[in-house]
Amino acid sequence: MSKSKHFTGQPILNQLLIFLDKGKIRKIAMQDQSDRYVKKFSTYNHTVVMLFLAFEGYHSIREVVLGLLANAHKLSHLGLSYVVRRSTFSEANQRRNSQVFGDIYMSVYRKYASSLADSRLSDADMKRLYIMDSTTMSLFKDILKGVGRNPKEGKKKGGIKAHTIIKADENVPYLIRYSAAVRHDHTFLKEVHHLPKGSIITFDKGYVDYAQYQRFTECSIWYVTRLKDNALYEARMEFDIPDDADSGVLKDEEIILYYGQNKEEHRARRIAYWDSENKRLFEFISNNFELSAEKIALIYKRRWQIELLFKQLKQNFPLKYFVGDNENAIEIQIWAAMLANLLITLVKSRVRRKWAFSNMVSVIRQQLMSYIDIIAFLEDPEGTWRKTINENKREYENSLFPEMQGAYF
Repeated sequence: MSKSKHFTGQPILNQLLIFLDKGKIRKIAMQDQSDRYVKKFSTYNHTVVMLFLAFEGYHSIREVVLGLLANAHKLSHLGLSYVVRRSTFSEANQRRNSQVFGDIYMSVYRKYASSLADSRLSDADMKRLYIMDSTTMSLFKDILKGVGRNPKEGKKKGGIKAHTIIKADENVPYLIRYSAAVRHDHTFLKEVHHLPKGSIITFDKGYVDYAQYQRFTECSIWYVTRLKDNALYEARMEFDIPDDADSGVLKDEEIILYYGQNKEEHRARRIAYWDSENKRLFEFISNNFELSAEKIALIYKRRWQIELLFKQLKQNFPLKYFVGDNENAIEIQIWAAMLANLLITLVKSRVRRKWAFSNMVSVIRQQLMSYIDIIAFLEDPEGTWRKTINENKREYENSLFPEMQGAYF
């Protein structure tokens, strides 16, 4: 009986690692000197082991090493010639700079970004839209300062915050920076200086920095956010609302926001919008005076997309347990989860059949080290079974004992 087309000579994990360029990783390691004084556990090996941890959902270094030992006969497929010791793994998480893994993530992202774009998004404004927000992960130790007051009893937990930007038509992180959870979001705005001219970026009202808003205007980068309840501004001119405008648009006006000790001015646009579905009044501000008021409201509504991404990451790669108790090790593990999410997103983009992301993660996690052609299987999960039945029937067509075919099922 011939082999099913769904079975391959490589484990699923190795098929995911194909998206990683070994030569590029070696180049990144040389630039960052992350393999200096390293004998065996190279940056590439470290990346593979961290992805193994992320996909399997292990909670400790001991579990990771035992998982590798259980699959020792398959590790050569992954480019691993030995099972790393727990002490070596722990030391690498502490010593090897986490930014190396960030550079690896970005190298994979840049290489495959074009295949991630959503072709169904026809709106030109949405194709140049960037969405920014942050998500916080609690830590059992106060490694990084957490938010909130100190408890009266017990120790305060730490927290790490991932400041993230995504492109609306890609739905994977385009830029990530980490900080202590106590750090205010608006400080991250200063790092948003690389966006292409004419880009649109939206974020919530936690990112308040009028000086940065003015720099956006000078760089022809358009922002859309909400006006804080206690914001002080001066109304200058009210614009007419077109007859065919959305009924939710109540006011569209030019305002001046003041900032700095010298009371410098930032010219902005304020839009009052009534959301009839949620029975809420929203006040949007933007430095773009060309887009319609309803388009401004729609752009801010798309901000919810990044919340769904955070939910996807936390549900499928729950970062509740960290294998290291230092800041560097924690960041490495978060980068590994981000990279694992990106690799599965790339697989999903190549499969025509509709799959829920969580279902796809579940299949890959359960069969991670199985010799299954993951793309072919996801395209037609029942195909293997049908092909096996048909091959078995053909084998016993001329048999003197056709009833024996049932013994295979």
